[in-house]
Amino acid sequence: MKEHIVEVKTTIAPSDTATSAETLMLLDAARAIAHKAYAPYSRFRVGAAALLDNGEVVSGSNQENAAYPSGLCAERVTTFYANAHYPEAKIVRLMIYAETDNGPVAQPITPCAACRQVLLEKETTQGSPIRISLAGADSIYNVNSVAELVPLSFVPKSLEG
Repeated sequence: MKEHIVEVKTTIAPSDTATSAETLMLLDAARAIAHKAYAPYSRFRVGAAALLDNGEVVSGSNQENAAYPSGLCAERVTTFYANAHYPEAKIVRLMIYAETDNGPVAQPITPCAACRQVLLEKETTQGSPIRISLAGADSIYNVNSVAELVPLSFVPKSLEG
C-alpha cells in the first residue's frame, strides 16, 4: 500500500493587516451582502464577493429555505450570478465572509463540498486559478486556487473515463 499525503497551502494574515485596496473592497462587499442573507433558520449569514477579470465585482449571500436543502450557499449564488451576467468573464478572486447574530465568526469558514465542486468546475473551464480568501474576525486565509481545496477532485475531464 502506498501513502499519499494531501496538503493545502494557505497563507494566514491577521485581519487588521488586510490593507490592499482589492482585499478591502472585496471584504467590504462580502460583509455588506452577508447582512442581506436570508438565514432565518440558522442565523448564520455568509457573503461572497467575486472580482472578475473584466473589473466587475459581483456578490451573493446564502439563501435558506424551510424545506432543507432547497437553499443555496453564498459561493454558489455568487458564481451562478457571475456566469449568468458575465458568461465570458473569469473569476479572479473570491472573498468569503460569515457572521452570526454575535458578529463575524472568529475563524474563517471554508466552502462546503458542493460549493467547492462548483468553484472547481468554474476554475477548470475558465482555465485559470480562482484565488480564495476566507475572512474571519481574527484572520484572513488565502488559497491560490480552488484546486488546492479539492486535491482529489472530480472535474469535467473525469467524465471521459
